[in-house]
Amino acid sequence: MERLVIEGGTPLRGRLRVTGAKNSSLAVIAAAALASDVSVIENVPRCQDVLTLLEILRSLGAQAEMSDTGRLELDGAGLTGHVAAYDLCRRMRASIYMAGMLLARLGRAEVPLPGGCVIGSRPVDFHIRGFEALGAQVVTEHGFLKAHAQHLVPATFYVPRSSVGTTINLLLAASRTAGVTTLQNAAREPEVVDTAVFLSLMGARVRGAGTSTVTVEGTADLRGATYAIIPDRIEAGTYLIAGAATHGDVLIEGLISEHVTALLTKLTDAGVTVEADAAGVRARADADLRPIDVDTAPYPGFATDLHPQVAAMLATVAGRSVIRETIFEKRFGYVDELRRMGAEIRVDGDTAIITGVPHLSGAPVDAVDIRAGAAMVIAGLQARGETAIANLENLDRGYERLEDKLRGLGARLQRVRV
Repeated sequence: MERLVIEGGTPLRGRLRVTGAKNSSLAVIAAAALASDVSVIENVPRCQDVLTLLEILRSLGAQAEMSDTGRLELDGAGLTGHVAAYDLCRRMRASIYMAGMLLARLGRAEVPLPGGCVIGSRPVDFHIRGFEALGAQVVTEHGFLKAHAQHLVPATFYVPRSSVGTTINLLLAASRTAGVTTLQNAAREPEVVDTAVFLSLMGARVRGAGTSTVTVEGTADLRGATYAIIPDRIEAGTYLIAGAATHGDVLIEGLISEHVTALLTKLTDAGVTVEADAAGVRARADADLRPIDVDTAPYPGFATDLHPQVAAMLATVAGRSVIRETIFEKRFGYVDELRRMGAEIRVDGDTAIITGVPHLSGAPVDAVDIRAGAAMVIAGLQARGETAIANLENLDRGYERLEDKLRGLGARLQRVRV
């Protein structure tokens, strides 16, 4: 058992460069496995979700070597297995991408129903309906999604709720399907665009990524490609919020500001001074912050994956702030943990009402999911006294070298065994 022990009260100051986007990496790595030769992917984070996905691919016959600098070489030539490992897939949501990849590559797939953070309903029926539209026969039984098709066929499919996972899975499947597939109401997230660019480098013709209508002209002759993953906007947002919460001054080098426009707008509304240019994004909090209202929404709206972190920041902002969660109904797992530290938060349906308190007090808390864990870190950094965070495996799923990066900004924290 490990704990992350934080001594709060130190403003974060300095600059750092975040890793490549975890959610992009998972999709791009799955896409690389569509080819029977080598892809080289740069700027891949060594977080646990990525390492788990590589284990899954190795168990299917692929070869993958990753350096400490984030350079991944993936060779899909030996990928012949179509049954993904149950114990590995149950650890993460993105394992569902193996279904689209295997169905396109081998014509059949048996993938365990995925696990990951318990933050709300993320049904696989959207994926199933998409695969069926492409001509696959799909059933779920004994805890597995089982799909097969002699030949996938192009189709037009309306993506329910602009689901990111469904959009990416159908991009994977359609990229090796002859003809033109059209995805309507497609997700517009930067991670979807990243995946589409990589698939285009592999030989598919993907148009419209970043808009609500995406077309894919597939080809069986996909080949390996070389690509660099975009910076992680959620990791970057976490550190920008942490800087603001501690009344510090943080610069994220290389961050694409357009990917975090909604966050920067809300930080500005809260009284944070925000500067964005070609060098990156800087957030500085010189004065008391103001309460704000936030509604999460699909991109380009405010990311649900930044909801818990901004709630932790607002816990000590005088006045009443309101966060409405429109994506995941169980996103509020962080609330009880913040209450342990003295936060005043009331949840009413899909809304958290936060009444700012003068300060938080350090306490033992849990990282109940990836982003809730990040919220606990932010709370601990601004609290009086010592905060000890358990369940670090959740944090490690989404953040690489979090302690080192925060220490570089002046935070006082260490990982200890208990």
